[in-house]
Amino acid sequence: MAETNVVPTAVLTPVKPESETKKRQLVAFTFFKVMPEWRRLPLAERVAHKRAFAEVIQKWNKPGQLLTLTYSTIGLRPDCDMVLWRICYTMDDLNQMTADLIATPLGGYLETTHSFIAMTKRSQYLIGQGPEGVAESRATIRPGSQKYIFIYPFWKTRAWYLLPIEERQRLMNEHIRIGHLYPRVKLNTTYSFGIDDQEFVVAFESDYPEDFLDLVQQLRETEISMYTLKDTPIFSCVRMTPAEMLDRVG
Repeated sequence: MAETNVVPTAVLTPVKPESETKKRQLVAFTFFKVMPEWRRLPLAERVAHKRAFAEVIQKWNKPGQLLTLTYSTIGLRPDCDMVLWRICYTMDDLNQMTADLIATPLGGYLETTHSFIAMTKRSQYLIGQGPEGVAESRATIRPGSQKYIFIYPFWKTRAWYLLPIEERQRLMNEHIRIGHLYPRVKLNTTYSFGIDDQEFVVAFESDYPEDFLDLVQQLRETEISMYTLKDTPIFSCVRMTPAEMLDRVG
């Protein structure tokens, strides 16, 4: 399920080196769990902690440099309470922002239960109606305004990478066609080869969880699904402002 929002085609075209395309982005999904001890602190102290944490997020929201979207997973995952989706251009910015977050008073009460990093990259597969498809660059992530996001790491089998590219494109075409049956689900695919444990991170944005459920079930029935090695854990997240996200934790 790593490549969906493209249109089937049977013709392959050469892909330019990434250096000749747009500047690629670094994408990070960081999942935090609040320690129970924090919820036992006096209310005024917790309010101050949340304010300081939110101020760091706001400070690092720099147009053209770093964007943070915030989500709650309270009641949806037992192993995390909130998620930061960060999009930037350097590992240094991600590293420094995270250092600033964990240096806050609330940071001392947080556990990072999961963390996925990836980068944007030109797709190997083609888009465009008819036989004149072109490769999709995917160099820039543009988050939508949807209320929910569904995130998971993804691995393909080694046998997949040994298939001829023409065969992979053929198998992708069915996958792509099914994806287009669900226009209310927006896919963001990013690549982690060599920079994290997984091969891809996929994030589906939608206002309609039922559409995503039906999409995933239908994709399980495709021929390409036999080449999926692993696609868990899956995180269902609710988008909200940093202040709202922090209020949900206590």
